[in-house]
Amino acid sequence: MTMQELKVASDRIGVIIGKGGATRKAIEEKAEVAITIDSNEGLVTIEGEDALGVLRATEVIRALGRGFSPERAFRLFEDEDILLDIIDLSNVADTPQKMNRIRGRIIGRDGKARGQIENMTQTYISIYGKTVGIIGLPEPVQTARKGIEMLVEGSDHANVFAFLDRRKKEAKEDLISYYY
Repeated sequence: MTMQELKVASDRIGVIIGKGGATRKAIEEKAEVAITIDSNEGLVTIEGEDALGVLRATEVIRALGRGFSPERAFRLFEDEDILLDIIDLSNVADTPQKMNRIRGRIIGRDGKARGQIENMTQTYISIYGKTVGIIGLPEPVQTARKGIEMLVEGSDHANVFAFLDRRKKEAKEDLISYYY
């Protein structure tokens, strides 16, 4: 029996449970695990015979806890190569004002910057609290992370998008040379 415990923000417990327990039940079925939720403490316990199932369920719950919708978090079940990466912004923003500015740079006006990064890297991005979560395949996640880090460090959006565009073209060329 494998067991994992993780702490989740109380405002995300409802998302993990889902309407009538639907999200929790779906996680339990897909990963073949049992989930216990202590909503007072924000503690989620995942138990199962299959260590990989427990690990996958843990990642999905971490994603839900970091602001992803169940639809996006469940991408982690679809392909074993898909991963969740979490960037902690608390070390770069020591005041609430700085944190808001950094989050605003990543999100962009009306969510345009975040949307563009998602489109250019084929990833999902969630900005929640003091973290940025990224779901996708390893290389695109790495590229999205680098783009986000550039924004955090103060790079112009135009430079970040030019970098992402170069990476996208390089990835396409790598794919073509791999097959030919």
